[in-house]
Amino acid sequence: MTRITSPHIKSQGPEVSRRSFLAGVGGLTFSIAFLGDGAPILNAAGKGDLGVTAWVRIGADNVVTIFNPSAEMGQGSMTALPLIVAEEMDADWTRVKIEQSPVDARVYGNPQFFGHQMLTVGSRTVQGYYTGLRKAGAQVRKALLTAAAGHWKVPVSELRTEPNVVIHVPTKRRLSYGEIAAFAKMPVNLPEVADGDLKNPCDFRLIGNKAIGRADIPAKVDGTAIYGMDVHVPGMVYAVMSRAPVHGSRPQSSNAAAIKAMAGVVDVVTLNHGVVVVADTMEGALAARKKLKVEWSQGARAAGFQSEKDLDGYRHMMEGAAAGDPVTTKGNVKNAMAAAVKTYQADFYSDHAYHAQMEPLNAVAHVNTTGDGAEVWAGTQSLDGARASAAKALGVGVDKITFHPCYLGGGFGRRSWSDYIEEAVLTSKAMRRPVKLVWTREDDVAYGAFRPMALQCLKAGVDKAGNIVAWEHCVIGDGRSLLTSGIRIPFYNVPNQNIELRGKSSGVRLKHWRAVGHGFNKFAIESMVDLIAADHKIDPVEFRRRLTRHSPRALKVIETAAAMAKWGTPRPAGRALGIAFAERSDSLSAGVAEVSVDRAKGRMRVHRFWASLDAGQVVQPGNAVAQMESGIVYGLSSMFSERITFENGRVQQSNFHDYEVMRMADAPEEIHVEIIRNNEPPAGIGETGVPIASGAVANAFFALTGKQIRHMPFTPDRVLAVLKA
Repeated sequence: MTRITSPHIKSQGPEVSRRSFLAGVGGLTFSIAFLGDGAPILNAAGKGDLGVTAWVRIGADNVVTIFNPSAEMGQGSMTALPLIVAEEMDADWTRVKIEQSPVDARVYGNPQFFGHQMLTVGSRTVQGYYTGLRKAGAQVRKALLTAAAGHWKVPVSELRTEPNVVIHVPTKRRLSYGEIAAFAKMPVNLPEVADGDLKNPCDFRLIGNKAIGRADIPAKVDGTAIYGMDVHVPGMVYAVMSRAPVHGSRPQSSNAAAIKAMAGVVDVVTLNHGVVVVADTMEGALAARKKLKVEWSQGARAAGFQSEKDLDGYRHMMEGAAAGDPVTTKGNVKNAMAAAVKTYQADFYSDHAYHAQMEPLNAVAHVNTTGDGAEVWAGTQSLDGARASAAKALGVGVDKITFHPCYLGGGFGRRSWSDYIEEAVLTSKAMRRPVKLVWTREDDVAYGAFRPMALQCLKAGVDKAGNIVAWEHCVIGDGRSLLTSGIRIPFYNVPNQNIELRGKSSGVRLKHWRAVGHGFNKFAIESMVDLIAADHKIDPVEFRRRLTRHSPRALKVIETAAAMAKWGTPRPAGRALGIAFAERSDSLSAGVAEVSVDRAKGRMRVHRFWASLDAGQVVQPGNAVAQMESGIVYGLSSMFSERITFENGRVQQSNFHDYEVMRMADAPEEIHVEIIRNNEPPAGIGETGVPIASGAVANAFFALTGKQIRHMPFTPDRVLAVLKA
């Protein structure tokens, strides 16, 4: 069985020497440094050469250790990346052990990101590492073949591999990888790997194999998996923080002296944006914080922010204003709109949303007694970024920070920020002892970093045949690129387009949220498409066939989802279907929702949901289905009830009683996902299910009632208002 170690135990910080890392390991060690074009350079060393940082280690016991550079937060990349290496090196997956890689972006960075950062965001992990890791695995295999050929004194052409074994075909002699590791002395420069050395996807044993499960699941089931919240360091104390109630405010004074006098309180530390209470126990820290009184500075930019009022006021930014910042310009929209036989215009709104990750934010930091180095344990989506943030907070170089990555109980973009890690480091710096700093759910909601609210203003012009000839889309709000993700329509055949952004600063903290702006942008776009189709009495699926006639892959996902749902077949009374299409992280997906509406209570119900996915080469099909199901549920939850509002700059919600996430009873009775197989390069999957959810449900509501709902989330009061309008 594939083994995976607790990631915080096996990771190495910079002060752990390569000698201590490799001493006593035995076997062979392979390393990769990714270049700017993503191509790997591999070096190998025998037992005595310790001058490399390992990706693959083969022990004399025939165990293959593969190092994983990504954060594991339930999405499965900690299995997918080693699987790619194992496939090309012909490793026996039952003899593979997975360990967390050291935090070193020079070696383990993702080529998809500027500076090769060790980021796990945007569904870019498999997509970014795929080609490099295939070549890495192929080069390891080639090196093993070369070593075996030298040992047997036969040509390499007479050899082949099976899982963890090199075979001499003429004599049927066999050497396990472990046996080769025991005697081989590799050259510093391994043989080059050409594209022809890679396996034909038709020959894959591991990639695309439905039977291979996630390697992290056993530890998560038996409780041995180590999350940040599980870390305990000898001498550790606990910290909670009172943060500014208005983003941007600062603590001016507090009753810190009285709090420090309380039994069990170790210290009170004032930071730039709040006051930290440190105690012997978590319960003691929370109890003391309740008695903490802080005077906050006035005049923060966010202090006057009224989210509902400000969102209503966004419409005025379109009236008589100069053009916004262009996102996409294509053709001549002005002339095409003027020549259109009919135009359509609609506004769509969306509120702020909170990430609602399962595990609250937390970090353990231990700054040494001299204050010039630290050890940190945390779950983060940005491994090297978190280490750099800890170093910056302490005022030292990154080589002075030992960082231990832990499992994450959800991230969704929130944990690509390191503010909670910086707070732990600064608190430990003030005390020179290990500190576990924990955000409660209320802390995370009140001082969150949210998906921005937005207004989408759409206008379209059509010709006599109902073809869309002109398209205008303006998004208004705060957050810049957080608003424009998913706003383009590259797969729809629309010759003239003008897409723009108009910014309105609020002063509140904003952050990437699962699928970023795709959720609200695709909701608006797909709703507009259905509005035009209905007015021309064209079936929504047929209309999308016309729009994607020049995009075969997009057309196929639409037709696949429609076929899965048996589109056109009568539904039970009181139910209707809606369809939506979206692209995200180079994946293509379509979703169909079967919806009913309680017209007395204003509650929608999604009974069944069908989704098709074209994500190129899928490494783990079973996990891809789970990712799509997760994205659909996440999208539905945000669409039905999740909203953050502000009054005078203060968040009005506090926990899950008033920030409502979808309960199991409200989830669809059935979710069906079909993966469209092909050998295109892998694309992202983890966020692709989110944007199809809202569009499909909104369009099903439109089909059922003849009225469009245009404000996310679709709360009962908004549904009733639309029905009564």
